[in-house]
Amino acid sequence: MSAIHLTQDYPHPPEKVWRAVTDAELIPLWTATGAGGRPEGFSPTVGTRFRFVAKPKPGWSGVVACEVLEVQPPSLLRYSWTDPGGGGTTEVSYRIEPHAGGTRFTYEHAGFTGLGGRLLAKLLGRVRHKMLAVGLSALLDDMDSHGRLKAGSTLRPKPL
Repeated sequence: MSAIHLTQDYPHPPEKVWRAVTDAELIPLWTATGAGGRPEGFSPTVGTRFRFVAKPKPGWSGVVACEVLEVQPPSLLRYSWTDPGGGGTTEVSYRIEPHAGGTRFTYEHAGFTGLGGRLLAKLLGRVRHKMLAVGLSALLDDMDSHGRLKAGSTLRPKPL
């Protein structure tokens, strides 16, 4: 089995990072450095079924079906990830912990199987690295202390 495991440190408090990764209005701002996935029907509540919708690509509809499996604010979000076009179900987890005056964010996407799974994990891993290092970092820098975008922020969702 293959997995993506990424860790990124941010000079922002855990509550701010939690908001950035669980607020449906903010998520498309940091995923814009990837496929620009937008959550439809997302709530950080166990049992919530939602979809990530992005621009379709050859061989992919742009839609991923998910279900929230575990929530421990502001430290853990875990959800299933299923491509309705084929492939098995995998799991994504976000772990948030205080670290060195800021936050350590750990992203894990596990359960990829076979050669196709290994290739997908490698491809997604590169995209997720950019989303965390560039996209989420920029969003956190553009958020005020109340977790809202600062006036004049230039961050926009990626067009679909």
